Amino acid sequence: MRWRKFNGEPIELPIYSAVENAIKREIANGFHLKVCIGTDSQVKGGDTEFATVIVFLREGHGGFMFIHNEKTKQRFSIKERMLMEVARSIEIAYELCTLFTVYNVDMEVHADINTNPHFKSNDALKEAMGYILGMGFAFKAKPEAFASSSCANKIIN
Repeated sequence: MRWRKFNGEPIELPIYSAVENAIKREIANGFHLKVCIGTDSQVKGGDTEFATVIVFLREGHGGFMFIHNEKTKQRFSIKERMLMEVARSIEIAYELCTLFTVYNVDMEVHADINTNPHFKSNDALKEAMGYILGMGFAFKAKPEAFASSSCANKIIN
């Protein structure tokens, strides 16, 4: 999996090490961190592009993020695509969760799923919520899920 910084600079280390280094650096600089992980996707022609972000929030001092993009030719229904987004976020959250525990960093998984039943993505809300909460992670959906609906969304638009 290839990750990069927002400025496009590639992250050469394994993501676990890069995140640990970032947490250590930010704590050493006196910041209290919160991490939000989210994925968004967009269908473009025959491709579906996914963008997963790890957003580091420095309490009261902005933040930064690590980004991973992936394209696939696989076709999905809207519900399948929403659940694939959640699966990608959970995969990285699970890989990193011991770091967040060790360094006492709050973490949330953000799902780009609308809580309003008038939107198609809402069909996946119950399953996504169960999936995320069942893994023991804090969960946010739209409109509070900025990591997926704003940060990841900007990466693929």
